[in-house]
Parts: sequence; structure tokens; C-alpha cells
Amino acid sequence: MIALYHWPIVCTLFVIMTTPPTVLVSAPADPPTPSVSQAKFPMIPLLVAVLTGVVIVGAGVAGSVFYLVRSGRLSSLPRPAITKSVAVVAVQTHMLTLDPLLVNLSDSSGNAYLRISLALRVADTAKQKGSKENEEGSKGGSGESDSTIVVRDSVLAVLGRQTSDDLLAADGKERLKAELKAALTQHDSDLKVADIYFTDFLVQR
Repeated sequence: MIALYHWPIVCTLFVIMTTPPTVLVSAPADPPTPSVSQAKFPMIPLLVAVLTGVVIVGAGVAGSVFYLVRSGRLSSLPRPAITKSVAVVAVQTHMLTLDPLLVNLSDSSGNAYLRISLALRVADTAKQKGSKENEEGSKGGSGESDSTIVVRDSVLAVLGRQTSDDLLAADGKERLKAELKAALTQHDSDLKVADIYFTDFLVQR
């Protein structure tokens, strides 16, 4: 027979034996949070969106510029002033007219000659800008100035070497002008001949 003071122990054992065993199940751990480096970022859609925006903005700017150009408003916009300093030196010239010349040409027949009258446009020199008295004092006994005498001598030397065929060619007069300019410049470097004009030109053979 069980003693009275043993009843609590017996009851406790009875409860333990009759209670089904409890299985402790651990709660599932939280899923791992993906890191930023492992997250997939939509790069292609972003690039497409950026390129589309750039194209739209560029088209808008180009359309605005085209409209301003067509409407004439673009030309009215202030522009920076560009100043160019160009030194313009006015060269004063005068006409030097020679008396008519009659020159034998260098044809083999010996019968060809040239009758010519010409005037030269030459640049003024320091001596030619002097007073009228100095110019009159430099004239010879024939009434011609020293510069005119030098010019006549050079012109006669060039004309004496010409032939009738050369002078009557299509470019005969222009070639003769070039030879006269070269000879006058070589004879007197201070004489600047701008142009030569023929007022009479007759070839006889």
C-alpha cells in the first residue's frame, strides 16, 4: 500500500508518462537578403531611355535653329564686331605723253617701219612732287624733262628690236607693252610704270 506522502510523486510520474512527447521544431531561418551586387539592374531599358531622350532633345534644338534661320530672326541676334584694319595707301600717278615716234623695224627686207604714239601712267616720285620751278629747271633745251628723254631712249631701243610679224600678231601689242615696262624698270628703277596706252599704232612694210 502506497503511503500517503507518496501520492504527489506518483501523480507527477503518471502525468509525465501519459503526456505524448513534444517535438521541438526550430523555426525556419529567414531567407538570405540578396546583396546589391547580386541584384539584377535593368541596364538595357535604361540605355534605351537615355538615348531616346538625347535624340528628342537634339531634334528639338535643330528644329528651333532651322525655324530661326528660315524666319530671319537668327540674323538679328547680336554678333561680336570684327574690325579689320587695312592700310590703304593711295598712290598718285600722272600721265607722261611722248611725241610720235617713227622707228625702222628689224625685218629682213629693211623697208618695214612703225609709227607709234604712246602715253605712260607712272607713279609720282619725290622729285616729281616738287615745285613747278624745279621741274622747269630740269628741262633740256628741247622743252622735254630729263625723265621724258630717258623714257624715249628706252622705248626706241625696244621698238628697234621688233619685227612687223611680231607686232601684227594677235598678242603683239600686249607683248610689246610688257617688254616696254620691263625695259623702263630696268633702265630706271625709280620709274614705276602702271600702264601704257597706244594712241597711234601703224605698221608699214
